[in-house]
Amino acid sequence: MFATSSLIFVKILAVLRGFAQVSISVGALALLGLYTYQSSLIYPASLNEGHGHCATPEEYDMPYEAVELTTSDSVSLQCYSLKHDPSAPNYTNKTVVVLSPNAGNIGHAMPIVQILYREFGYNVFIYSYRGYGKSSGSPSEKGLKLDAQRVMDYLTTEDEQFAASSLVLYGRSLGSAVAIYIGATMSSSVHAIILENAFLSIRKTVPHIFPFLKWFTACVHQVWDSESLVGSIPKKIPVLLLSARRDEIVPPSHMDAIYELLNSEDKTLQKFESSMHNDTVVQPRYWEIVHEFIQDKVNPVGY
Repeated sequence: MFATSSLIFVKILAVLRGFAQVSISVGALALLGLYTYQSSLIYPASLNEGHGHCATPEEYDMPYEAVELTTSDSVSLQCYSLKHDPSAPNYTNKTVVVLSPNAGNIGHAMPIVQILYREFGYNVFIYSYRGYGKSSGSPSEKGLKLDAQRVMDYLTTEDEQFAASSLVLYGRSLGSAVAIYIGATMSSSVHAIILENAFLSIRKTVPHIFPFLKWFTACVHQVWDSESLVGSIPKKIPVLLLSARRDEIVPPSHMDAIYELLNSEDKTLQKFESSMHNDTVVQPRYWEIVHEFIQDKVNPVGY
């Protein structure tokens, strides 16, 4: 009897070991998939018809120049340049650099560009990150940083009108990470920064969206460590933070932490209590706050 029980026990152990080995293998494959394919999850460039029709400013009755920039690693960037007449008596001499959120293409941002350009009278420059819209290449943290370097080089050394104006970085979500990177590493030409629903890092955002992955954030190689960079933004640069307090993608606490980490002598955290991640731009007084910030906190170059 005891021999029979021992034999059954051995068989059960063998089965359990088999299940454990399968579970470990499946888990390893899942982690390998997470590591290998996370770029397509983090940068869903084709979502919302991102590679379909890309509206132009002309479709919104705005004059513009289509600019194509080539990065240091030979990626072609699709850009729209909108300028006002610098000889006009009401010329503001301020340029808003629009740094887009994730998904879609820059054509989806034309209503925002229209407000900044037509209603507020600012020059506007907007571009598609690599792999988005009509830009070539594939998105990655390293690549998007090269894109930002190329764009800032163009705005500050290659285009006379932009180079002679005050540059305001306006980043939403992923665009906020790009704005923080520019503000921390290329600050000499930045006159103000606007951040909407920024995150401390991708790794710290993942558990908020996918709680079951909270133990595997070390596998996330697209980091965007804004938490470490934001303190390097110079004190002289005014910063406006626009925070959705019901944000389902980025915990609002990230914006609170970024506000505390900023060394700016002029920083403002504006909270939108009923807003979620993607509807902050339509909240009451949102655009008044943005316009007042640029009007009051940004001095035009040469004036």
